[in-house]
Amino acid sequence: MTAPANETLTLLLIEDDAGDAFLVEELLGEAEQPPKIIWVRSMAESRERLTEDVQCVLVDLSLPDASGLEALEQVLSMAPHAAVLVLTGLNDTHVGVEAVAAGAQDFLVKQDVEARLLARAIRYSIERKRADLAQRRLVEAELLTKENSRLERGLLPVPLLTSDGLDHQARYLPGRRRALLAGDFWDTVQSPDGAVHVVVGDVCGHGPDEAALGVALRIAWRTLVLAGHTGNELLGTLEAVLRLERKSAEIFTTLCIVTIDPALDRARMHVVGHPPPLLIRAGEIGVVPGTPSGPPLGIFKGVEWTAIDVPLGEDWSLLLYTDGLIEATVGGGPDLLGTEGLLSLVQEEGGIDLDRLIQRVIELNRDALSDDLATVLISRSAPR
Repeated sequence: MTAPANETLTLLLIEDDAGDAFLVEELLGEAEQPPKIIWVRSMAESRERLTEDVQCVLVDLSLPDASGLEALEQVLSMAPHAAVLVLTGLNDTHVGVEAVAAGAQDFLVKQDVEARLLARAIRYSIERKRADLAQRRLVEAELLTKENSRLERGLLPVPLLTSDGLDHQARYLPGRRRALLAGDFWDTVQSPDGAVHVVVGDVCGHGPDEAALGVALRIAWRTLVLAGHTGNELLGTLEAVLRLERKSAEIFTTLCIVTIDPALDRARMHVVGHPPPLLIRAGEIGVVPGTPSGPPLGIFKGVEWTAIDVPLGEDWSLLLYTDGLIEATVGGGPDLLGTEGLLSLVQEEGGIDLDRLIQRVIELNRDALSDDLATVLISRSAPR
């Protein structure tokens, strides 16, 4: 029988027969590392002595105040953390088998107990209990992970886009391992008048608090758009939401919001401390001029952000993205891709294939992207 280094095993013996209790104490006294034995004569006494320190319980199934499987069930209820061995008489072996089926780690026939057998049974029972508890924690962790994944999937955006004249693509890659949500966010909503509204944002930081804040800001943006709010009025309300919901005053958010008019040939955008969108218009590739519109949300109070009007025409593509796309390294070195590097990649490809572009950035980085990434590509083709 072994216990962790410098730790003495604490064992609770529930036995009303003094002779049997003495025998157990004598046999365990021969162990290389004798346990501390707490002897009680009844279930009532055991309730006072069953603490978290008790690692193993030996229980007789013929007690003054409990017998058979009833006694076992009480012990299992009182000590879910401890290994439980049942002491049974020679004629009760079938009860011992039933006890193991009910949750005991093992059973011992009193008449057959000797020192080595007893010590080995206790040692193995404790290890089985540890394995059972570890398996239970693993199952609980898996169930919690699945539940969290369902929750996160439910918080991801579903674009509200009814126009047949636009092609819409979005990609979302959280930097956190085994996460579906991050501090980056995106959304697309088409309002009843036909205008198309797009947002891509980035809450500074990478933890679950930032992911929750990103969801709050996205839902607030969608609600405001559906209520008819745009421009500085919308941004001012998002600023208030950010200040109320953030965990510390240092948290800020960058974002780009775009409203494409119902005719789909012009856009008004606000680039709020955010990387400028890329625009392909009539075959020409470039960065939207006039950015940024002002500082990120959450830094200065009373800010007015400048609107940027962008003529689009009939044939165009607009790429909104977070800085995870341009803060990838080049060749694994210290240099970052940057907006100019991203523009060069798009020019090399002769257009924007979103999956291909992200793959090229990952290849240049020579590793998976460590930062969160949200991208939206929205395009319109001229009628032929």
